[in-house]
Amino acid sequence: MQFLIAFVAIVGVLCAVDLVLSVGVIRRLREHSEALEALRRGPSVMAPAGSAVGPFTAVTTDGETVSDATLPETPTLVGVFSPGCPACAERLPSFVDAAKNHGGGRPAVLAVLAGREEDVAAERTALEPVARVVIESGGGDLTRALSVSGFPAFALVDASRRVLASGTAMEGLRT
Repeated sequence: MQFLIAFVAIVGVLCAVDLVLSVGVIRRLREHSEALEALRRGPSVMAPAGSAVGPFTAVTTDGETVSDATLPETPTLVGVFSPGCPACAERLPSFVDAAKNHGGGRPAVLAVLAGREEDVAAERTALEPVARVVIESGGGDLTRALSVSGFPAFALVDASRRVLASGTAMEGLRT
């Protein structure tokens, strides 16, 4: 009988230890899942969804003045690119495709090229048929208003200057 009591006590202790270890493993898996989700979304390189775009005024390559007050009623698709950026060159075609299919047409697409005019000539040529293009060197009004900290950066902005979605890839935006 004493042997049976000792055996049941040992099994009980082992079950308690197993339960504590299982809870620790589950907690650690949850932390890893959250970290993987953050990596999948990519780094935050622009104002996050729900934030307000700051005031800005810029002149497009067509000579048109755009500002936070002139945003169209339909959500504006915004792309910010930098010359010499491999990720920008890789994602530029997907932005052009999204711009072609964007509901508001060319007036509801804004492309910002952060660099000198001679350095962004190829990007300008690709973007002008589908977007209003702004060239800013040295961090202009528009890149500051959007809180751009890396390239490429994409966003959907509504008429009330709220960011609907933002990220480093077009797949994360609902166009």
